[in-house]
Amino acid sequence: MAAHQEKTLAQERKHKTTQNDIQTSQGQWGRAWEVDWFSLASILFLLLFAPLIAYYFIMSCDQYQCSLTDPLIDLLTGNKHLSDIWNKTPTLTYRAAGIYSLWVTFQVILYMFIPDFCHKFLPGYVGGVQEGAVTPAGVVNKYQVNGLQAWIITHVLWFANAYYFHFFSPTIIFDNWIPLLWCANILGYAVSTFAMIKGYLFPTNAKDCKFTGNFFYDYMMGIEFNPRIGKWFDFKLFFNGRPGIVAWTLINLSYAAKQQELYGQVTNSMILVNVLQGIYVLDFFWNEAWYLKTIDICHDHFGWYLGWGDCVWLPYLYTLQGLYLVYHPVQLCTANAIGVLMLGLLGYYIFRVTNHQKDLFRRTNGNCRIWGKKPEYIECSYMSVDGTKYYSKLMTSGFWGWARHFNYTGDLMGSLAYCLACGFEHILPYFYIIYMTILLTHRCIRDEHRCFSKYGKDWKHYTAAVPYRLLPGIF
Repeated sequence: MAAHQEKTLAQERKHKTTQNDIQTSQGQWGRAWEVDWFSLASILFLLLFAPLIAYYFIMSCDQYQCSLTDPLIDLLTGNKHLSDIWNKTPTLTYRAAGIYSLWVTFQVILYMFIPDFCHKFLPGYVGGVQEGAVTPAGVVNKYQVNGLQAWIITHVLWFANAYYFHFFSPTIIFDNWIPLLWCANILGYAVSTFAMIKGYLFPTNAKDCKFTGNFFYDYMMGIEFNPRIGKWFDFKLFFNGRPGIVAWTLINLSYAAKQQELYGQVTNSMILVNVLQGIYVLDFFWNEAWYLKTIDICHDHFGWYLGWGDCVWLPYLYTLQGLYLVYHPVQLCTANAIGVLMLGLLGYYIFRVTNHQKDLFRRTNGNCRIWGKKPEYIECSYMSVDGTKYYSKLMTSGFWGWARHFNYTGDLMGSLAYCLACGFEHILPYFYIIYMTILLTHRCIRDEHRCFSKYGKDWKHYTAAVPYRLLPGIF
């Protein structure tokens, strides 16, 4: 009897230990369970000021020729009041609401109802139904990867209209830019609010939800890990990729069309911005299946940060270079244009090859060659919420042996090239490189905190093997 009781107690202790390990893994993998004062202050700041920042940048171009200081000087000196600036701001119009509603509806149709066919005739492209990474609850979601197809269809129709049908002017986006801003804000707040309500009342997977008890944190960072409607409409994949990124190149084309309309030509700087950012957008859609394994999909919950950010922040602030060049056309000398192009292409090369090395390593489970040699790696283990133990390999060869996030380094080089194309007359087009530096540095730290929580001592072994984050020998 005593032996039986001792065995039972031992089993209970083992069960409790396992449960504690599971809870620890769940609590530290993905978004936080608890909110410290700094995180709360940061979130309140973003919720209050990010919409104002987006408005301020667009307003400064519309009313102050892209000067970021003149509006402040006018307000501080009393030359103008806030009401004066606001009264000159275009309001929401039925035309803009119609344009935006048709745009989002069209992208939903392309996403939901037209299965991918590009993978059937484009060598090397991975599309169609693909699996994502394992979620904290141990779920593997399936996705309909058809972003490249949506981009192609959208742009074919855009050029067909511009050159043949003439249903609307190619400058339509620029001409309605501020009224469209209000539409984007409405959608961003609506989808973020719906996602929060859904997380409380009818989550897609209750085990992949996180509640801190702090309304503002939960609203911004999200409750559900993968909110879905039906089998295929995934909020994160749709809003991360469509409608914002598909629109990115259309927005730039509209800026180029406006420059042609105003000045009778499109400058080489505008062409550079269109080409370099177009490469980035096409790369995103060509590698959309790979994107399913990135931090946005694998760790971020869906809240205001992604919902509003993808609807407003991305299309409005990632396209500032083209907007600036409408108001301040810059014709670069041949040497400067070539230098900007080379910097952008080199940054893209580093970004793409670094990601390719990681993808190749993952797909082959390390049975491949990186720079002509068998890759080296650190083997790590982690546990999902259901108690299942998984194993991962973190590569320490190729560009991943230079720095832990060398793909971000390439991304920053490309970002700098976009800005340099605009010359040095105003700071506004350089917001992008400043923002991306802050964003990607913070993402490095955030990602590494998660990895340490997820892998524990194995992560320490990895950081000892690859000591730098972005710049070898510096940071």
